[in-house]
Amino acid sequence: MISSTRERVYRAYLEFLETAESKRRWSVFNDIPWDALDASKSSEAEAQRVELFCSEELYVPDYSSNGLEMVRSIFGMAWFQACWALEESRHGLVFREYLTRSGLRSEAEFAAMESEVFANAWKLPFETARKMACYGALQEGATYTAYRVQRELARNAGDRVLEAIFFYVGRDEAAHAGFYRAIVEMELSEDREGTISDLACVLANFKMPGDGLIRDYRRRLASSGAGISPRAFLERVVMPLLTTLQISRDELRAAMKRLALDL
Repeated sequence: MISSTRERVYRAYLEFLETAESKRRWSVFNDIPWDALDASKSSEAEAQRVELFCSEELYVPDYSSNGLEMVRSIFGMAWFQACWALEESRHGLVFREYLTRSGLRSEAEFAAMESEVFANAWKLPFETARKMACYGALQEGATYTAYRVQRELARNAGDRVLEAIFFYVGRDEAAHAGFYRAIVEMELSEDREGTISDLACVLANFKMPGDGLIRDYRRRLASSGAGISPRAFLERVVMPLLTTLQISRDELRAAMKRLALDL
């Protein structure tokens, strides 16, 4: 990454942080209406969805340590990674609190889930910071989309607590996706063809962080309603990203063809 781009990354992080500090910070203790928690409005299906989201968030130590090691020499990216880890850790905490305070999961059940999760370690799915920025834009966008659906489900069920939780965690995910999009835009200005090739590679090999780590991940996503469909991923995540980045379908298609020839 050239020096001028490093400075732009730093400025992007400052903007991200300023918005986070002035408009987006929230408290697990003060901003969630825990007094409104009503166990009668909770269900096992709901518990399974939240448990799956919580399990994925429990890999934050792996996400952050691997991510920091990759970008430690790029100030803006490294400081974003540290800030990101704090925000994602809050997500895992609020999901845990919801599961235990509602009585949907006991402390013993949660301890067993933790042991199962921590038996595996997450590794970086791609080998360069640019590919990981592409991955972040897609993954955070997909997570935001899933959380938005869950917020609507909670609202329809009259669960004010879970509705608030998904509002706050979803807002964070949208901000994370926005930062990664900004980084990819910078990479495009520096090396358009190479960046589009990297995006094509990430799309061709994309999977969510818990896929392959969390037991029966795909089946549980589908059966619980926690996931989004491939069509929703394309329409609500991929296509808006391409529009924002001003990448045409023809450009992406050509990159996909080159990728296939290289395999």
